[in-house]
Amino acid sequence: MQRSLVELEAIVRDKICHVCSDRQADGACGLPEPGTCALFSLFPQVAKAIQSVGSDDIRDYVAAMRAQVCSICTEQTADGNCEQRHEVACALDAYLLLIVEAIEESTGKKFDRANLSGLKGLSLRLAIESLL
Repeated sequence: MQRSLVELEAIVRDKICHVCSDRQADGACGLPEPGTCALFSLFPQVAKAIQSVGSDDIRDYVAAMRAQVCSICTEQTADGNCEQRHEVACALDAYLLLIVEAIEESTGKKFDRANLSGLKGLSLRLAIESLL
């Protein structure tokens, strides 16, 4: 199923913003400048990166994000380090699995979590790091 970027962004916002740790009690974004959220400031690239992957292996999505999104993000340094990512302050990194599921499922693909079964009990950040 083909979805527009506007539709995909609305679907992802609905799924991610409700669980985001920066969300305020009234539901509003709690970031000092909401436009700085890497997930939505780079959303066209995020959607393109996710849709470019034809796999159920989260490592392939991580690699696509690093190559197509993180590489152009102003928070990442030239050597590939990112303080935001390291501090789990980047919504794109912190909620990657949910973002992948939201986009893939909204376009008709079911992301199979079976490849994550050996990672039970780890935080998503630690699970992704252990896969790389």
